[in-house]
Amino acid sequence: MQFSAYRAQWAHAPLREVLAGMVGTFALIPEVIAFSYVAGVSPAVSLYASFVISVAIAITGGRPGMISGAAGSVALVAAALVHRHGTPYMLLATLLAGLLQMLFGLLRLQVLMRFVSTVIRTGFVNALAILIFSAQVPQMLHVTWHSYALIALGLAIIYLLPPLNDAIPSPLVCIVVLTAITMWHGMPVRTVADLGALPAGLPGLALPHVPLDIATLETVLPYAIAMAAVGLLESLMTARVVDDATDTHGDPRMECTGLGLSNILAGVFGGIAGCGMIGQTVGNLRYGGRGRLSTFTAGAFLLALMVLLHRYVAQVPVAALVAIMIMVSISTFAWGSLRDLLRHPKLSSLVMLATVGVVVATHDLAAGVAVGVLLSGVFFAWRVMALVAITRHGTDGTDRYVVKGQLFFASADLLYDAIDFQTTAHTVVIDVTEAHFWDITSVGMLEKTLAKLQERGLTVTVAGLHPDRHGVIAAHAQQELLAM
Repeated sequence: MQFSAYRAQWAHAPLREVLAGMVGTFALIPEVIAFSYVAGVSPAVSLYASFVISVAIAITGGRPGMISGAAGSVALVAAALVHRHGTPYMLLATLLAGLLQMLFGLLRLQVLMRFVSTVIRTGFVNALAILIFSAQVPQMLHVTWHSYALIALGLAIIYLLPPLNDAIPSPLVCIVVLTAITMWHGMPVRTVADLGALPAGLPGLALPHVPLDIATLETVLPYAIAMAAVGLLESLMTARVVDDATDTHGDPRMECTGLGLSNILAGVFGGIAGCGMIGQTVGNLRYGGRGRLSTFTAGAFLLALMVLLHRYVAQVPVAALVAIMIMVSISTFAWGSLRDLLRHPKLSSLVMLATVGVVVATHDLAAGVAVGVLLSGVFFAWRVMALVAITRHGTDGTDRYVVKGQLFFASADLLYDAIDFQTTAHTVVIDVTEAHFWDITSVGMLEKTLAKLQERGLTVTVAGLHPDRHGVIAAHAQQELLAM
C-alpha cells in the first residue's frame, strides 16, 4: 500500500471518525464483557485484549473502518481450552494463533477463503448463533426469579428502544438500566464482579507460565489452529461486509497479517485472541466511520472508560449480559436460510446443515467449516462428473468415441466403462477434441484404455490432442499416444 493512501485513511474526516469510534466503544463494551464469561475468562482479559487489538489493527490491518475485538466465535473456541487447562494455556494458544495468522497472510493463503462458499458461511453463522445461545443456558438454570425478570426486561429494552430512539445503542441502555435497578434494590443475582477483576490501569506484560514442552504444544496447538482459522474466517467475512457497504476494496492479505500481529500483542499483554466484530463494524459504518481513526478510537476510548468506570461496571448483573447474548444469537442467525432450505438445491442445503451439525456436535467452528468445504468439493465434483458425455459412432469397421467434458479422478472411469472391448471393428478412434484432462488419474485411465484395446489387436487412434486443452499430458506422452 502506498504511504499517501495509508495516510489518507487516517486523515479523512477526523471529527466524524472519532465520534463514530466512541459510539463503537459503547457497542463494544457489553459484548466484550458478555463474551468474556462465555470464554470463562476475567472481563479484564477480554477488555485489555480488545483495547490492544483495536489499536494494533487500526495501524496494521488491511480493512479501514472495521472494528475488531476479543469477542465472537474465537471466544467459543477458547472456552473449551480455558475450562480444561486454564488461562495460561489460553494465552499460549493466543500467541500461536496470532503467529499462524501472520504466516497465513505472509504466504498469501487468504485466497483459500474463496473455497468457503456462501452456504458454508451461512452454516457458520447459524452454528455460531446456536452455540452463543446454548452458552447462556447454564446462566438461566438454578437461579432466582429475579434473574428471569431482569433478562426479560433487558430483552424488552434491547428490542423496543431502537424504534423510539437509536442514538444510543440499546444494549448499553440495557446495562445501565438493569445495573441501576440492582444497585437501587438489592437482588440475589450474579454480577460482573463475580466473573473476575476489571481493568484499573494500563495493561502489563503477562507471558504464559506453562511448561514449554511437546506435551504442552500437543495440548495447545489444535486450539490455536482452530482459533486462527475461525478468527480469519470471521474477520475476512466482516471485511467483505465493509467492502460492500463502502464500495471500496480492503487488503485481505494485510488484514490477515495485521490480525495475527494484533493477537500476538494481545497475548503478550495477557489477553484473549480476537477477530472482526460484524455488529460493531456495521454500527461504526452507520455513524460515519470509514477510516483507521475510528477503529483506533474505539480501542483507546474503551480503555479510558474501563479505567474510569470500572467500579460501576463491576456491578452490572450477569442477567444483562445474558439478555445481550440472546440478542446477539438471534441477530446472528440467518433466519432466511430456513426458507432457503426448500428453495435452494438440495446439495447446497445439505452442506449448510452439515456445517451446522458438525459445529454444534463438536463445538468446533473450524471443523464445521472444513467439513462444509469438503462436502462442497465432493458435490461439485459430482456435478462436473455428470456433465461428461461419451458417444459411440460405428461405421465401416471403425468405432469412433467422442468424449466431451472434464475428465479427472471422479469421472475418469466413465471413459473406460464406455469402451466396448468386445467390438468387431478393426479400428477404434477416441476423439478428445472437446474433452479436458485435469490430472494423472484421467491420463492414466486413457493409457489403460488404449493398452487394453491394443492387447486385442485393434488399431487405436487418439484424435484431437492439443497442448492448450490437454496440457496435463506431457509432450512426450502425447507423442506416445498419437503413435499407438
